[in-house]
Amino acid sequence: MYRLQLTETAMKRLMLATALIALSSAPALAGKAFVSNERGNTITVVDTDTWEVLAEFPGGNRPRGITVSPDGAKLYVCASDDNLVRVFDTETYEELESLPSGPDPELFIIEPSGKRLYIANEDDNLVTVTDTTTHTIIAEVPVGVEPEGMGMSPDAKWVVNTSETTNMAHFISTEDYKIKHNVLVDQRPRYAQYTDDGKRLFVSAEIGGTVSVMDIAEDGTPDLVKKIGFEVPGVLPEWLQPVGIKVTGDGSRIFVALGPANRVAVIDGESLEVIDYIMTGQRVWQLAFTPDEKYLLTTNGNSNDITVIDVAAEKAIKSVQVGQQPWGVAVID
Repeated sequence: MYRLQLTETAMKRLMLATALIALSSAPALAGKAFVSNERGNTITVVDTDTWEVLAEFPGGNRPRGITVSPDGAKLYVCASDDNLVRVFDTETYEELESLPSGPDPELFIIEPSGKRLYIANEDDNLVTVTDTTTHTIIAEVPVGVEPEGMGMSPDAKWVVNTSETTNMAHFISTEDYKIKHNVLVDQRPRYAQYTDDGKRLFVSAEIGGTVSVMDIAEDGTPDLVKKIGFEVPGVLPEWLQPVGIKVTGDGSRIFVALGPANRVAVIDGESLEVIDYIMTGQRVWQLAFTPDEKYLLTTNGNSNDITVIDVAAEKAIKSVQVGQQPWGVAVID
């Protein structure tokens, strides 16, 4: 009996030791950045630990907007010239399915549950709501001319669409798919981004050259409180074209991609003043944080690369070549 107990104890210790050795020797799972290449019709996959390109695979015709499911298992891509959303496995890169989107999907946003996609249809002046489980369109919301940007409040009660030609931000209730508020902003609004606490919204205007700042009441009502402009010595004012926006989780910094100015503006979250500009590749367009917010990635359409920005240092640290005319970027752990 004693000998049997000793053997079982020794075996348990051996199994534990083996597991610990395996755990310590196994490589850490790397994060991935997925970059949609608008002209190359591909998706480039970048390791966010080594910044090495892992793969490149077909993304449909003219892939632009790109996002991942809340669990990180699926990659959604707006295949604009295919008039649908393509869905890929984030591990195997195999196409799993496609979703109806309406004509010319450009940007979209997924709700926290992962069940619904809200898609801007640039050619049809609609926001299409697609159910990701039934693969059906469940609503179409008429908006302004050339809808582009899509933002969602943290509580998922509001979706904001920006219409390029109407120059408005439309606030759509996710309860009944009705527009409840319209806010006039500057020319060609491109992107809408809430702070994590839902108390503020930023909307970029590419041709207007500004970012509109709105305070958001508890019931979701917006109040336009400020417009932020940009000025860079040696850069023509018409090159300062705000597009993508990202806000740190604590709200202390707002980063704005400035298109052909080849810079990302850094804005203080409290004073709402521009405090710095970070050089990037050519025609910086969209932005994405790594999940830990250690890095900010930019897509640079004319230099065919992404710029890696150290968020704490507010400094560009690396450039990674990707596909032809990168447009959007999404990141997973």
